Amino acid sequence: MTDDAPAPPAAPPPADGPAPADGPPSGLRALLPDLAPWRDSRDFRRLWAAGLVSTFGSFLTFVALPVQLKELTDSAAAVGAIGAVELVPLVVFGLYGGALADAWDKRKLILWTEAGQGLLSAVLLLNVMLPEPAVWPLYVVAALSSALVSVQRPALDSLWPRIVAHEHLPAAASLNALRWTVGGVAGPAVAGLVVAYAGLGWAYVADLATFVVSVALTVGIAASPAAHEAAKPSLRAIAEGARYAWNRKELLGTYAVDLAAMFLAMPLAVLPFLADELDAEWSLGLMYASLPAGALLVSLTSGWTSRIHRHGRMVAVSAALWGVAIAGAGLTRNVWLVLLCLALAGAFDMVSGVFRAAMWNQTIPDELRGRLAGIELLSYSAGPQVGQVRAGGFAAWLGVRTSVWSGGVLCVGAVGLLALCLPALMRYDARTDEHAVRARERRRSAQGDTASTASA
Repeated sequence: MTDDAPAPPAAPPPADGPAPADGPPSGLRALLPDLAPWRDSRDFRRLWAAGLVSTFGSFLTFVALPVQLKELTDSAAAVGAIGAVELVPLVVFGLYGGALADAWDKRKLILWTEAGQGLLSAVLLLNVMLPEPAVWPLYVVAALSSALVSVQRPALDSLWPRIVAHEHLPAAASLNALRWTVGGVAGPAVAGLVVAYAGLGWAYVADLATFVVSVALTVGIAASPAAHEAAKPSLRAIAEGARYAWNRKELLGTYAVDLAAMFLAMPLAVLPFLADELDAEWSLGLMYASLPAGALLVSLTSGWTSRIHRHGRMVAVSAALWGVAIAGAGLTRNVWLVLLCLALAGAFDMVSGVFRAAMWNQTIPDELRGRLAGIELLSYSAGPQVGQVRAGGFAAWLGVRTSVWSGGVLCVGAVGLLALCLPALMRYDARTDEHAVRARERRRSAQGDTASTASA
């Protein structure tokens, strides 16, 4: 815990955490994001700000790198190969990165991987400044960046429960989602302007600058050494994390539901063709922006999420509604209704993500959080990538609009089947779940020990 973490309560709080002294919020206040994690934890503020800055910069490179590849090769296959070179490091280092996060100091892992990302931005900058930029460094940087993100993300995800009070973890998940969606909406928009009017080099300069700021903010957080019970990084340790996830059927359900939703209903690969079919080429940018815009709306009105306790039901219901919205986007011929459906889909996906994160953060033992975060990284990263293949294949076989609406319908069916096969997911209640109760008690005990030591 950080020095400025919330003090332990004088009396045992209710099962789902203490309620505000002035009663539950009402009106507009009930919708606004819960800022308790931001107020109570200096380390959360620093990491949140660092993440916002680096996310914005990363989206600059996310746009600039494929544009540079297109300019250098004039090949769609060469641009598409970026995903292929990123996939293997994602799988390998995602699992191993989870084991490292449990065995090493999380702060150091986050700091060094963030610095490594900055160095990769510098390589891209140097390459674009050459009289004849080379193609191969772009693929090398893409692969190394994927590896660094895969190592960093489990450490970051497993650090939040250490620096945020247990009852504030759902609010922290919402604030982190807000950070990502702001970067996801603003980053690509700014990147397009920078690349078009200032050039690729300035996009890489801006990305490098954001990593410098992010590292400076991260240096100031407290050390976060491994738990005493943590296993050393190894295949055996990775397998231990996988067995734990398998035995926790409600956690298994969150992974399975997310994989099904992303694999069956992710439409990004066919959006350019959908815009053509609707005779609305001008709408393509809006289509891409609609998903994160819907997610941003949820993030800005996420105050209600802290008052929901049946997280598993919300994960399943919102994933099914994501499928309904995607099906609607494929069935309608009105471009404005398509945009509305995509925005609704992004909103429902964000709701599912918030409650998945709350379940993970409030129930997984500290010594296993890194490895479970590595598994989670694979579930939400691999699903969309493989889903692009499904969408493209269905579009070639059945047509573009059929690819979209059939994916949504299949998603609804798959989520419903998973809900029937995994009743533990639907029964989960943060107030009474044995794992959540145990985590709360351990957290309270640790806070009590810290307070006793300080008073002595």
